[in-house]
Amino acid sequence: MPAELSPIDKAKYVAARRAIEYVEDGMRVGLGTGSTAAWMVKCLGEVVREEGLMVTTVATSVRTAELARKVGLPVATLDEVRWLDLTIDGADEFDPGLNLIKGGGGALLHEKIVATASDQMVVIADRTKQVDRLGAFPLPVEIIPFGWQTTKALVEEILANVEVLGRSVAIRMNGSEPFRSDEGNLILDLHLRRISNPAQLSLVLNQIPGVVENGLFLDICDVAIVGNADGTVELHDIHRGTVEQERVDIVDGDNLFVDIVD
Repeated sequence: MPAELSPIDKAKYVAARRAIEYVEDGMRVGLGTGSTAAWMVKCLGEVVREEGLMVTTVATSVRTAELARKVGLPVATLDEVRWLDLTIDGADEFDPGLNLIKGGGGALLHEKIVATASDQMVVIADRTKQVDRLGAFPLPVEIIPFGWQTTKALVEEILANVEVLGRSVAIRMNGSEPFRSDEGNLILDLHLRRISNPAQLSLVLNQIPGVVENGLFLDICDVAIVGNADGTVELHDIHRGTVEQERVDIVDGDNLFVDIVD
């Protein structure tokens, strides 16, 4: 394991390493977006190069597609493959039911489409992403640019009638300009602190004209792999109802990921 990585980065590293064990020859694999997912893409590229694993991948963002091609992974569109065997992605938060908040990187729309078009979704994360209840991480909501301030006001209005601890809504910025997703849309970040009923909130948000999708991924994730800095991982399997601990064997001196930053 690379000695120069921080404890959190080491945790992400081992989670990514363990996740690619779910990839089998001939699979169609969805590739997530974010720093942990980027490590997984590099690990998968290494296996493809060294072991001759044959896979077809679908990326959830332009930057993931660029990285995948750089490490030698064949990238197709979702329309070309139609359905996926497996998607591996990160999460900003996950709860005991493996419900997620995603979208911190701004790719939530593509990520949700790809994840729901997969037979299985595996989430990789470090310990800081594991929570008892969703909401500490701001909930991203993707909206169209037309009339966005009206859409923001409607979101604020519905938040007055749902059970959350915070109700601050902010447009995500990229420097002095609003952040744009790969679809050219805007992102609202909802600072809710605690979400008592994620299913209700997801439903009412998506009923607002102008809202494209929200970052609540409910009943989509099958397995969460939580990495630890000591080289162990916890596998949370929602269908088996189990939590298992394993150790990931890492080759000393392996230095694949020193160029990946959050």
